[in-house]
Amino acid sequence: MKNIINLIVKNEDKVQRVDVFINNKEDSLSRTRIKNLILKKKLTLNNVVLEDPSKKVTPGDILKLEIPEPSKTTLNPYNYKLDIIYEDDDLLVINKSAGISMHPGAGNYDNTIVNALMNYCGGNLSTIGDELRPGIVHRIDKDTSGLIVIAKNNNAHEYLSNQFKKHTIKRVYQVLIWGKLRPQSGKIETLITRSSKNRQLMEVGISKGKTAITNYKTLEIFENEKTPTFSFIECLLETGRTHQIRVHMSYKGNNILGDKKYKKKFKKFENIDEELEKSILKLDRQFLHAKVLGFKHPGTGEELEFSSILPQELENILKKLRNTDK
Repeated sequence: MKNIINLIVKNEDKVQRVDVFINNKEDSLSRTRIKNLILKKKLTLNNVVLEDPSKKVTPGDILKLEIPEPSKTTLNPYNYKLDIIYEDDDLLVINKSAGISMHPGAGNYDNTIVNALMNYCGGNLSTIGDELRPGIVHRIDKDTSGLIVIAKNNNAHEYLSNQFKKHTIKRVYQVLIWGKLRPQSGKIETLITRSSKNRQLMEVGISKGKTAITNYKTLEIFENEKTPTFSFIECLLETGRTHQIRVHMSYKGNNILGDKKYKKKFKKFENIDEELEKSILKLDRQFLHAKVLGFKHPGTGEELEFSSILPQELENILKKLRNTDK
């Protein structure tokens, strides 16, 4: 069964490329996926087939994008034990470990959350989005841990995706950053766009990009002669842009501990606690954990909220910091 996405360009929408417009409206589809669908003649603009992803759209334009049913042989099952927090006929809530990618991509087509879902759910996943991302409504980075929701059918996917678009999903992250935020609680509101220097990175945009809003508050500050200054903070997202918290912390000058892409080089401190230093150097992930996820259930409309504790490797660093702070 084919899925159809219908969109109308409104007066408040900017004149922009059609692939960019669709990508802004449909977070479940990557821009690469949209381009490929357009090149395969799956898009009509005002009832005329369009094959040019760079075509500009203007207010009043009517778009119809066909999403073909994914090939049943595209994805290989991965025998990986998922940490399932909640499950019913419409959705799954999973506590993802750091170190595993959400979906297949260059260099890794088999050992991902999607492949593990194929092993666990078989064909009982939504098919609205990218053909390599069945069930995926939103994502967290490979080296980030925490809660994600998976759609088992297209109705659930559309209902959940709409909540993400309207920013009504509750998402709270716990983060350990270098230094102290000033002010210690507040809101960061910027544009975020693809980096002009490295296409794998994002950056704060001056005049282009998508609006990104992160609310934060400092929970603890660690500062003494035996440790570099760190802050343990909590971030409440209003938007969910790629690498949003990582980019915003880097923008503030308070990079996340363990972040290899937006990194702060670890300096040798003469009097640093030896055990703490070992833990910091050994950390092979960023200290970023999706702790709380809340949304309305697509079937019942009930408000659901889930929480997960910090993984042990992150909790151990906090314990060492608290011990050196005494």
